[in-house]
Amino acid sequence: MKFSCSSCTSADKKMECFVADLSVETSFHRVESQEVKCGFGAQGVCCRLCSNGPCRITPNSPRGICGANSDQIVVRNFLRAVAAGSGCYIHVVENTARNLKNTAQAKGQLKGLAALERLANILGIGGDDAYQKAINIADAILADLYKPAFEPMELVEKLAYAPRYKRWEELGILPHGAKSEVFNGVVKTSTNLNSDPVEMLLHCLRLGISTGLYGLQLTNFLNDILLGEPEIRMAPVGLRVINPDYINIMITGHQHSIFAHLQDMLTQPDVVEKAKAAGAKGFKLVGCTCVGQDLQLRGAHYTEVFDGHAGNNYISEAVLATGGIDAVLSEFNCTLPGIETVCDQLQIKQICLDSIAKKANAQLMQFDFAQRDKISNDIIDAIIDAYKTRRGNIKMNLLPDHGNDQTLTGVSETSLKSFLGDTWQPLIELIAAGQIKGLAGVVGCSNLTAGGHDVLTVELTKELIAKDILVLSAGCSSGGIENCGLMMPEAAELAGPKLKAVCKQLGIPPVLNFGPCLAIGRLEIVAAEVAEALGVDIPQLPLVVSAPQWLEEQALADGAFALALGLPLHLGLPPFITGSNVAVQVLCEDMKSLTGGQVLINADAAESAKMLDEIIIQKRKALNLPTEA
Repeated sequence: MKFSCSSCTSADKKMECFVADLSVETSFHRVESQEVKCGFGAQGVCCRLCSNGPCRITPNSPRGICGANSDQIVVRNFLRAVAAGSGCYIHVVENTARNLKNTAQAKGQLKGLAALERLANILGIGGDDAYQKAINIADAILADLYKPAFEPMELVEKLAYAPRYKRWEELGILPHGAKSEVFNGVVKTSTNLNSDPVEMLLHCLRLGISTGLYGLQLTNFLNDILLGEPEIRMAPVGLRVINPDYINIMITGHQHSIFAHLQDMLTQPDVVEKAKAAGAKGFKLVGCTCVGQDLQLRGAHYTEVFDGHAGNNYISEAVLATGGIDAVLSEFNCTLPGIETVCDQLQIKQICLDSIAKKANAQLMQFDFAQRDKISNDIIDAIIDAYKTRRGNIKMNLLPDHGNDQTLTGVSETSLKSFLGDTWQPLIELIAAGQIKGLAGVVGCSNLTAGGHDVLTVELTKELIAKDILVLSAGCSSGGIENCGLMMPEAAELAGPKLKAVCKQLGIPPVLNFGPCLAIGRLEIVAAEVAEALGVDIPQLPLVVSAPQWLEEQALADGAFALALGLPLHLGLPPFITGSNVAVQVLCEDMKSLTGGQVLINADAAESAKMLDEIIIQKRKALNLPTEA
């Protein structure tokens, strides 16, 4: 049986053709059946919080039965979404901090001791040895996460860029306990509680700060300590990374530290022998979604078990449809429900490591540090059984020419600075001279709208680099950009003449891959350190951010962080706020005088790039930097 996917295109043309010929249904095929959207939902003017509803706001019925107007309903819905997105990230940093503490208490391997020292210095935390220092760091982070709503978080001032902290303090948006902020965000949006849309939008900024500094920045630090720091290297990407000679495990989610023990076990001689006894050469992890990007980021440490990153969330069904994947290991979101039917059809074993992400037809093997040996062994045995059952019965449908072998990966705030000679001065000088006009963070998710799968993301990236703007990417957006070849050094040919010359001189592509959406926190560190070197605040930098094809509530929390940092934030599609004049006014205009940031909406790549380019030029003028072509 073939499914129609005539309405969904992709920037990745090989992937588009591959999906069109599949006999399994994917998200690409379901786009057509969901083309008709709810106009009330799109504007955010539908409320279903109580049994009087759902109430829908129109010019003829401007208030719900309770009296709530469009501003109150829209912003209430928006805050609830931002709180949910923030909660997702706080769950990740909480688990990662617990894993660090448990590893240190067990005197396990800490692969990033330099990262441990850096974080200890930032936080002002000591210890008799590395293990005690790690325990103390984990305890401090967990204590902040669990603080009640009336106690400020203690680490914010140590993590934040000082001028930003001062501005947040002036605005009264410094977060208290991160979990309490999420809790209060949900409570105040319930029936007949908060009705002040401006106060709720300020709460979004508080959630953005705790999300960015803890859920993003600190998760990266903790992962660097546990799993090893990123190292710049060339790596393969795309469906070509699937090697049918191995037992292949596709990984999805955001919590790399949860399967780190299993990852190490897969290379042990006795475990490899089990795979060989079943007829395979061994085990391989195939990256998908953000946790695949995180593993790719640290791929230099795991070449024996990691074959490469296949793609982002909306490629996951196609990855499975190759027949070369024997099991899916998931531990958080971006794991599409659509993979369940594909797994059933192709006899692919599904295992979830976190009940938060339990899939309907997956086996739950909840990660428990104390039981990690047993859990990892049970997972290995279950996957071997699946391999023996399905291989030989499932036809392979591989796409070995998809993607490329020369994507530059492993870029982080530390590896990039090291590449530049342990100083940001070369980057600053290139920007000051106009060789690099400015920086654009192209971040966030992939979706199947805004022109199709990764279409706006890729086209906007091409437009930006053509204007001599260096692009820094993080999130599922990276998966689409890399599979389309823009993270290869050869992509310098697509850049403007000045950026092209810089890329060729340094041997780098015009798009630098920082990895998963968590790495948005790394981009903030780069921005803060460059701003500090220049003696300016972050909003003064010739720096813009775009989440052209944002998808999930987590992306809204990311966006709230960008606004709190004072950055211009471009979105290809508006969040569901257009039914509120107050929300639009505050986010798109008033925010400029509050934090320095603003939301910009445009679904056209060329127009969006022109708009962002003009902002960068204005920032350059304000810094007395040359702006001539």
